[in-house]
Amino acid sequence: MQRRNRSRVRATLAALGVTAVLGAGVVTPASATPSPAAAVGERYVALGDSFTSGPLVPRQVHLRCARSDADYPSLTRTALGITDFTDVSCSGAKTDDMWEPQQGMGNPAQLDALSPDTTLVTVGIGGNDIMFGEIILLCTTPLGTPVPRGNPCERRYAQGGTDELQQRIDSTASKVADVLTAIHQRAPHARVALVGYPEVIGDDTEGCRQSLRVADGDQPYLRGVLHSLNAMLLSEADTHDALYVDTTAVTTGHDACRPFDDRYVEGLFTRPTRPAVAVHPNANGERAMAEAVLGALQDGSRSRR
Repeated sequence: MQRRNRSRVRATLAALGVTAVLGAGVVTPASATPSPAAAVGERYVALGDSFTSGPLVPRQVHLRCARSDADYPSLTRTALGITDFTDVSCSGAKTDDMWEPQQGMGNPAQLDALSPDTTLVTVGIGGNDIMFGEIILLCTTPLGTPVPRGNPCERRYAQGGTDELQQRIDSTASKVADVLTAIHQRAPHARVALVGYPEVIGDDTEGCRQSLRVADGDQPYLRGVLHSLNAMLLSEADTHDALYVDTTAVTTGHDACRPFDDRYVEGLFTRPTRPAVAVHPNANGERAMAEAVLGALQDGSRSRR
């Protein structure tokens, strides 16, 4: 039983780049069907990590990066009717991988996809810089072991009187700032949207015990960590002339702790009927994130009028 739980965690870590990326079938990307008002002259580039790329969400179109053609960038481009579209999001990506080819993935530096004629950029990054994969590994309880009522994970990360995860978020802020600056330099005429992370851990204590096997006391702590990460991303977006896309609002009530049919983010235990990597958005989650991106772009357009 313990082995089975760890195998699920390893699969999650694979999507986060902690181990080799999961093998997934590759098919030819579906051609977008532009809307009647197709965005002539628009050139959209999507950058990001596994929460952007949609690992295991059908259909997978890039083996090593575990990228889906139903991830939120692909859904966004279809809704906008954009035909000139490049998605270089890749599972396991960190901010460093914006400038350098991601090791073992066979893809170039993500920023290389940008050019002066790029008109729209979305980027979802930062989670792997604070080591999401390690957090999942250390803060979930193996099968066969009772889920604690206390907060062992929080105590582990707060040894010495300082919160290590908050320190990681704080140190990631300057890296995200550098990414946004580089995007503006390479695509000076583009609208830039920095996409936050969805709600993963809700307030259903028993649901989180069962779905994520996270201790009762650690649930509010980890929820706070994710909210703090998003708050940092919002601050950097505001400071560096980017739209911030709040995906928490559209996924609240659909987190990994909810009943299976209600989830936009999977727990540790996924099902073949709805392929997705554990502790990641499923197809419904990617759709919700696309809706949030479209809403932010629409609000941003109104504010410029």
